[in-house]
Amino acid sequence: MKVALAQINTTVGDLPGNERKILAAYERASAAGVEVLLTPELAVTGYPPRDLLLKPDFVTENLAVLDRLAAATRATALLVGFVGRNEVRPGREVTNSVAWLQQGKILVTRAKSLLPTYDVFDEDRYFEPGMSNKSWVADGRKLGLTICEDIWNDEDFWPERRYQNNPIRPLINEGVQGLFNISASPWNMGKNKTRFEMLSSVARKARCPVFYCNLVGGNDELIFDGASLVLDQEGRLIACGAWFQEDFIIVDTDAASPITMPDFTAEEEVYRALVLGLRDYFDKCGFRSAVLGLSGGIDSALVACLAADALGPENVRGISLPSQFSSAGSLEDARQLAGNLGIRYDVIPIQPMFLAAKEQLKGVFGSLPEDTTEENLQARLRGVVLMGLSNKFGSLVLTTGNKSELAVGYCTLYGDMCGGLAVISDVPKTMVYRLANWVNRERPIIPTASITKPPSAELRPNQTDQDTLPPYEVLDAILDQYVVQGRSRRQIIGSGYDEATVGRIIRLINCNEYKRRQAAPGLKVTSKAFGVGRRMPIAQRYLKE
Repeated sequence: MKVALAQINTTVGDLPGNERKILAAYERASAAGVEVLLTPELAVTGYPPRDLLLKPDFVTENLAVLDRLAAATRATALLVGFVGRNEVRPGREVTNSVAWLQQGKILVTRAKSLLPTYDVFDEDRYFEPGMSNKSWVADGRKLGLTICEDIWNDEDFWPERRYQNNPIRPLINEGVQGLFNISASPWNMGKNKTRFEMLSSVARKARCPVFYCNLVGGNDELIFDGASLVLDQEGRLIACGAWFQEDFIIVDTDAASPITMPDFTAEEEVYRALVLGLRDYFDKCGFRSAVLGLSGGIDSALVACLAADALGPENVRGISLPSQFSSAGSLEDARQLAGNLGIRYDVIPIQPMFLAAKEQLKGVFGSLPEDTTEENLQARLRGVVLMGLSNKFGSLVLTTGNKSELAVGYCTLYGDMCGGLAVISDVPKTMVYRLANWVNRERPIIPTASITKPPSAELRPNQTDQDTLPPYEVLDAILDQYVVQGRSRRQIIGSGYDEATVGRIIRLINCNEYKRRQAAPGLKVTSKAFGVGRRMPIAQRYLKE
């Protein structure tokens, strides 16, 4: 069977743009003489459309696109994801659907059965689930048409399952000769390996090829990696789409030979994912340039590298905002980084504003000693400057805080948290170091001092992060166990960590939810991100840890 997979980057709500991409891929597939072309889940609307699904005109216009796509088809079939109408009541008004289009007609449709409502997903809010999924016969072959989650619940692979129903079981029982899965599966570290192993298991069980076409691109916080897969009846990989970029794959299952899965380091995966997410956030929101504070530290250096790669150095502006506590070395590191990247660099001291603000507040503060109030005032003045530049020049401010800082509240509301996109807010500090060294793998781009010097906010004399925090290796390990793995305080202590340290870190994570709720959207790279992937109440008194 000769099949093509169009791994395209759709934009949520851009119905005309998505239609053009699908049609261009179809013409390419038709010219190549393939039997069927697969496109990703909800390719017509983009994924996830969220509350756009509550707009009747949006649904109607998406169906009009489907009709036009059907009219454009000839001998080559097109498998496309769209929003269908549910005509059965009671029930939700729409379905997450796939259609087989051929010879100018919509020949068959199927609705997604398993609607995920965990982690970043909220599909049960909108869609009515499909109640059955029978095979479809095309050119004498019995085929299974499935959508994303429907292939992720096989009892022979998962020791624990989220759903009782396994939508592919009846298709396998019918003896399908090919399983098609259109998908919008968000990426996180380690997911590609799990995805391949799961699909391989399904192919062996079904004793037929599995064709898996995945979305690529960034949509808000989510990053989709593409990496579409085709596996033969023995579960061996015979075709693979590019990672983190659009691709068009043609595979003939009768002639294909097994290939090996691409092998990337964790650092390269994360870096490429962040570049894609950042670039698409700008492109799809209509921004063309970025501005960020360059402190001379490792976090802002990494964000500057990502921005320069994603947007081009000519579209990135780094600003040093020194106070009396900023070291000459930090200013030099920031200047050197900007020169290495070729981005614009300006120095705007905040000391005059800081002294003026303290003078204005002196009458109210009286003889009270200086404390974190004055430290936060400096951070907020930096935010004022960056937002002023953003307003004047139309640039989006990038925040530079990492996941470790955000977890324990080591950040200032309306200060270093000011911005439109939190690029590394789901990247733990230890991974920041790994990424910085990866950036420097061929030549020094990030100054060595930015990587080796003790991390510091430089808001008071001789300040370092470790004045009030444990080493980041310890903090990140506790953070991973508590937030990502969902382990209890007792379990974490039992794994070898100091009781007082564990208790303090957990308290800091819990009491800083109010800050994270006000943070800019952040790109998701771990399996459990704050915000979109972890929705804790702010006002709550469940103190068991």
